[in-house]
Amino acid sequence: MNGARKIVIVGGGPAGVAAAMAAKQQDAAADVLLIHDEACEPYEKPPLSKAVLTGKAKPADAPIAGAKGVAGHGVIAKLGTRVSAIDRAARAVATAAGERIGYDALVLATGSVNRVLPMFPPGPHIHYLRTEAEARALKAHLDRSKSLLLIGGGVVGLEIAASARELGLAVTVIELAPRILARLCDAETSALIHARHRERGVDIRVGAVVATSRAADGDVAVTLAGGDTIAADLIVVGAGAVAEDSLAKAAGLNAENGIVVDDHGRSSDPAIFAAGDCTRFPGPHGLLRLENWRHGQEHGLIAGRNAAGGDAAYNVAPSFWSEQHDMYIQGVGWPVAQPSARARRPLGANATLVFELDGPHLAYAVGINAQRDIAVARRLIERRVPVDAAELADPAKPLAQMLKAKS
Repeated sequence: MNGARKIVIVGGGPAGVAAAMAAKQQDAAADVLLIHDEACEPYEKPPLSKAVLTGKAKPADAPIAGAKGVAGHGVIAKLGTRVSAIDRAARAVATAAGERIGYDALVLATGSVNRVLPMFPPGPHIHYLRTEAEARALKAHLDRSKSLLLIGGGVVGLEIAASARELGLAVTVIELAPRILARLCDAETSALIHARHRERGVDIRVGAVVATSRAADGDVAVTLAGGDTIAADLIVVGAGAVAEDSLAKAAGLNAENGIVVDDHGRSSDPAIFAAGDCTRFPGPHGLLRLENWRHGQEHGLIAGRNAAGGDAAYNVAPSFWSEQHDMYIQGVGWPVAQPSARARRPLGANATLVFELDGPHLAYAVGINAQRDIAVARRLIERRVPVDAAELADPAKPLAQMLKAKS
């Protein structure tokens, strides 16, 4: 290698790819190496629960870095390689194959892993979904099945439910909480989404506790605490995810439910940065961890830029989106435990928009089929424009005009 800065990125999700590309843009002379434990070009994961399952797309159809891949951005990719350890004193990483790779700056974008429930160990009839290999296995099973039981009514679980219904399967969702998507939206919006699933034939059981389960020799079923037994051809578990911070912990970095970083993406070691699902970063109400595509991309961009000598802070309002049946569900901002006010803006059939305020400012917005208004809400949040709940609820007052008038 020459005397150029050596930057190593571990992880091939949106955070890792964004970090690699941003590092190269920040320092064109740097040697930027992306290490990815899957053998394929880094791909977008949102389609896995939707277009990939329904057969409309393959993971290879959506490379994160575009048609030319990460190499087209001047980044060296080391695929099918797992990093097994970090030697902080020597500033080097070790791979499972025994190779040592030095770095001047290291970015950890190791993402998250599925939370596996002991009652539902992965097997021929029990699936979890996070990688393209898991998506391929699940799709093959869906294609020869007539019924599906989903454990967990979160975003990914509901997307899988919608995809399975499109394929013609009978679908039942078991959700422990009193309602679906409780962390992401208010009760009324949750009820609207629940009703749309029901209209499309999805049986969602909320407040349901699984007492026993069996999955052997094609006999797949759960018995609920109330006594109901639900049988299916296969089970998919969507019980959330946990930060993949084991590499960081083994290296002695500050990590607890995620690698702790500052607003520049720097860990407790000045030479090591981290971004995306695997981190806990400063938010407006303390450290938090997020799992979504846009956060991973934007956070990775900041970490990669700073690893290459930049000095940028992460202050992007987080957001998510989900496609379920004919609903495009989006949220943006920072939910607060007790909003000072909540305003609902009617948008017509099969569309809605809800705002949550924290004092005079918009803190969070969630909508169904409200893409244009959500984009404006993002700017209201990021610019901290003072807002009025009554005006937000009035469909006769365009949000764009409100932004222009008050900013």
